[in-house]
Amino acid sequence: MEPGFSPAAADALDHWLDHLRALEGAADHTLTAYQSDVSAFLGFLSRHHGEGLGLGRLADVSQPDMRSFMAAERGRGLGARSLARRLSSIKSFIRWLADRQGFDATHVLAARAPKFTRKLPRPLSEDAARAVISQVDTQAMEPWIAARDAAVVTLLYGCGLRISEALGLTGADTPLPEVLRIIGKGSKERLVPVLPAARDAVTEYLRLCPYPSASQAPLFRGVRGGPLNPRQIARAMEQARMSLGLPASATPHALRHSFATHLLAAEGDLRAIQELLGHASLATTQIYTAVDSARLMEVYHQAHPRA
Repeated sequence: MEPGFSPAAADALDHWLDHLRALEGAADHTLTAYQSDVSAFLGFLSRHHGEGLGLGRLADVSQPDMRSFMAAERGRGLGARSLARRLSSIKSFIRWLADRQGFDATHVLAARAPKFTRKLPRPLSEDAARAVISQVDTQAMEPWIAARDAAVVTLLYGCGLRISEALGLTGADTPLPEVLRIIGKGSKERLVPVLPAARDAVTEYLRLCPYPSASQAPLFRGVRGGPLNPRQIARAMEQARMSLGLPASATPHALRHSFATHLLAAEGDLRAIQELLGHASLATTQIYTAVDSARLMEVYHQAHPRA
C-alpha cells in the first residue's frame, strides 16, 4: 500500500477485495488487477491533495479530482483501454464503499471512460481449426504427449473451453460425459455438450498416458506427471501454426473464438452461445456478431473487388 493511506482506507480496500473473493468468486489475477487499479487512484488522491487519505476524503471526491486523475494517467502513457478498465475498478470500489458509508458517489460514478475501439476476436476458419488439431496430433515425439495436446485443443475448439477450464479437469471428469459441468470465471457453473470427437480424443490420450488416472489428480499431465502447464499448449499451437502458415493470432484462445464464431455462422442462438461460453453479459457474446459481419464483408469484397 502506498504511503499516505489511512488505516481505514487500507482496511476498506482489503474488505472490498475479500468481498469480491468470497461472494463473487473473483479470480486471484482479477483481484490483483483491482487492487492495483484502486491503489493507483488512492495514491493519486493522496499526492494530489497533499494530505493523508481517509474515508472522509473519499466521500468528497469531485469531478475535477476525477478529471485530474485521468489526465495524469494518460500523461504517464496509460492507454484508453487500460484507463477504462482502471476506471471501472475504481467505480466498483467506490460504489461498494458508498453503500456502506452512506455517501453520494455521483461524481465518481459519472466519470466517463475514454472511448476506444474494441479489438475483434480473430477466429480460425473451420478448415484451419481442423488442420491445427490434426497437426498438433503429429508433432510430439512421444505418442502420449501428442495425444494429450490433441485432446486439449479438441476440447478448446469442440467445447469452447478456456485453457484454464480444460486444464482444470481431473480424473473425476472421466470418462467424459455427453454434458460436462464446467466451473468458469467467478465460480459460475455451466453445462457444455461434449462432442464425440472430444470424448474420443480424451479416451485415446488416457489410453497412452503413462500416469494412472485418479479422481483428484489433473486429467492432463506434464512430462513428469504434474499438472500440465498451459504454456506447453501454447507452444504446441505455435509450432502448428508455423507449420501450417497461419497467423500469430492462431493461439489456444483463438480456438474458443472459433467455436463461438462457427456456431453463430451456423445460425446458433446468441443467448445459447452466451451460456455455452459462460459469459456473464450478452454484450460480451455480441462481439461475435461483428466478427461474423466482418468476415462476410471480407468475402464480399474478395468476390467483388470493385464494390
